[in-house]
Amino acid sequence: MSLKSKFSNFFKIAFPSSLAELSLFAFFLLAYGIFGTYLAQHYRIIFDARIPWDGYFSFDNKAIVMSGGSFERHPLSYYFFNWIRELAFYISGGKTGSNFRLTLAWLSNITISLSLIQIYKYLKNIIQLPIGLNILIVAFFSIFSTNILLSFTPETYTYTLFLLVLFNYYTAIKLKKDKKIAGSALVLAGVTIGGLTVTNIVKVFIPIAFEKGLFKSWKKFGNAVFRVLITCATFICLYLYRIDFKYTNILSKSGEQYEKFSNVKSTPTWDMIYSYFLGGSILFPSFFIREKHNMKGFYYKALFMDVYTSLAPYIFIGLLLTLIFWSYFKNFKNKFVQVLMLSMFVDVLIHCVFRFGLHTSYIYGGHFVFVFPLMLGWLFFSYRNSPKMMSFMTVLIGIIFIFLLFNNYVRMWEFYDFVNQYYR
Repeated sequence: MSLKSKFSNFFKIAFPSSLAELSLFAFFLLAYGIFGTYLAQHYRIIFDARIPWDGYFSFDNKAIVMSGGSFERHPLSYYFFNWIRELAFYISGGKTGSNFRLTLAWLSNITISLSLIQIYKYLKNIIQLPIGLNILIVAFFSIFSTNILLSFTPETYTYTLFLLVLFNYYTAIKLKKDKKIAGSALVLAGVTIGGLTVTNIVKVFIPIAFEKGLFKSWKKFGNAVFRVLITCATFICLYLYRIDFKYTNILSKSGEQYEKFSNVKSTPTWDMIYSYFLGGSILFPSFFIREKHNMKGFYYKALFMDVYTSLAPYIFIGLLLTLIFWSYFKNFKNKFVQVLMLSMFVDVLIHCVFRFGLHTSYIYGGHFVFVFPLMLGWLFFSYRNSPKMMSFMTVLIGIIFIFLLFNNYVRMWEFYDFVNQYYR
């Protein structure tokens, strides 16, 4: 295949390639864009040079935009955010005012909208659901708290979500055709996905294990090992170059980060898993405000999520999890489903088992939340020959969709009240 054909195929996969996809993309751009544009033009919450971190929900907007984040967790994001920052400065004339914030917000808006199109493509082309169900599931996913927040937030999670969904869609196409995943694609995914968040590089290798005949042929197995080693070697070399080959810093800094983000005992572990890791990335809980400072004499208000305080959110999350596990066991022998659930298990291991950042794990939704709509899609697929079950699940998704929409709409008004009061 020629280089031109490869680029053409990539753009068809990554961007809207039909009228329906283009229409959905335009709709999400408009829907997210209205709120993000208003925030950027009238408030400092998206970017304030005086606030280094945690202005809202522990997102490190300024730190990420200006430096790419800490090297031990975001080893190559420094280079990625360099061009984002320079583009924003170019458009804003070198100032960090409203045009600067507007550029950052719209880059996030475009990225999240493209992520939703990837979900639609997967549902349509891999699972092959009817268009009505595709739109319902994508619409449901679009009002997850993660997508709403990331649609105007310049963070690593914003771009990681898109890259992970894109990579899962690309690998699903390959697995569906019983083809191996190209070594060049693995290297590119390893550098971009792992470069933005180092632990996510593990997810790049999961689909390889499901290539046809991998464990029945030494030649195929050896080729897979070679592709993995090349990807790891490329990533490690770039990582070491980023830190001037001072590899001892990785262990010391990682240890500090683990101690800092893993020893919070103010909330029961089960409730942090339920309300933050599983719930906060989908259904907004209530919020609370803390006073923080930038260690240079400037004090500011910061907004955080609380655990759920009423029965309804617990029931909602429990019902959604029931559907996801129902889909998993119903499609247990499906390699596409195993790829998705193993990918999410990486985050469960990091945040729920090892407790890294569990007290603020709602911000990590960009790493795994895309699994939920795709698993719902596979649940519908498993009952494609049962009209009664299809109707039942459609009505059920419609009901929880309405609850999610109402809850998150109300909570975003609370968020607006917060920025209106403290970030004019």
